[in-house]
Amino acid sequence: MKVLVIGAAGMVGRKLLEKVAAEPGVLGGQIDSLTLVDVFAPEAPAALAGVSSSKTVDLSEPGAAAALAAERPDLVIHLAAVVSGEAEADFDKGYRVNLDGTRALFDAIRAEGLKAPYCPRMVFASSVAVFGAPFPPSIPDDFFCTPLTSYGTQKAICELLLADYSRRGIFDGVGIRLPTICVRPGKPNAAASGFFSNILREPLAGQEAVLPVDESVRHWFASPRSAVGFFTHAATMDTSKIGPRRNLSMPGLSATVGEQIAALERVAGPKVAALIKRVPDETIRGIVGGWAQRFDGTRARELGFTAESSFDEIIRIHIDDELGGKIGG
Repeated sequence: MKVLVIGAAGMVGRKLLEKVAAEPGVLGGQIDSLTLVDVFAPEAPAALAGVSSSKTVDLSEPGAAAALAAERPDLVIHLAAVVSGEAEADFDKGYRVNLDGTRALFDAIRAEGLKAPYCPRMVFASSVAVFGAPFPPSIPDDFFCTPLTSYGTQKAICELLLADYSRRGIFDGVGIRLPTICVRPGKPNAAASGFFSNILREPLAGQEAVLPVDESVRHWFASPRSAVGFFTHAATMDTSKIGPRRNLSMPGLSATVGEQIAALERVAGPKVAALIKRVPDETIRGIVGGWAQRFDGTRARELGFTAESSFDEIIRIHIDDELGGKIGG
């Protein structure tokens, strides 16, 4: 099978490739060709060197999507995006990358299908940011898409396109509404949600971290390990069970910032938790205040998606996967 991963240099993309290298067949069959795409050259694990190629591509540039679709991949995993904080700060860039680039990809696949029969599986990384307040206590998949950020609006438009192109048989799409992924490894990024990981990752590495919001702020989380599982499952699942509602809110864990900190103290001790410094940021407070807090993940769970059930588990996954099982880096 031919596989195309767009956004392969990002955190989820890198971890997905590690999973594919460690578990051949996890994407549904033997991979004969693996094309990795990002605005920075992605690196494939050594185990995939024989089948992979890397390309530096901006999907929103003229002709870029058509060139990728011309290879007629059987599976497309579309992870690339300008993250929430950056999309809010740079209106033009957010729409160009998140909407125009995705639309170009979808249309390029359609153009290939007009030449000869072609209908790949399309797995698209969406976000719970497609929803906006006011919220019910638990948000179902079919709640109103009324996002309160440009990022959420861009993802919501792409969700509608994904459902319509799937209905028309242009591709077989699955939209994955990701919770906030926590604990993200590496350095902080421009996402407004970045502090949710920062207040755990930095203290676990022995460094101070800044908390810009109140401890009462509640949000929806899953680990990087679960995020990879969402995409591998979406790549292989029986989509006949989804029906026309192609975009799914993933299962996760609802927790307040205070509950995050309490879990950190239970797992790593009070000295680690004491490295968190409270520095209010009204811009981030305003963005996060319009985000969802809890989802009804029943439909996704019934379709086979899984996630963690406690924040202690999320923190231990980070310690095991990123710190070699040892606190302090």
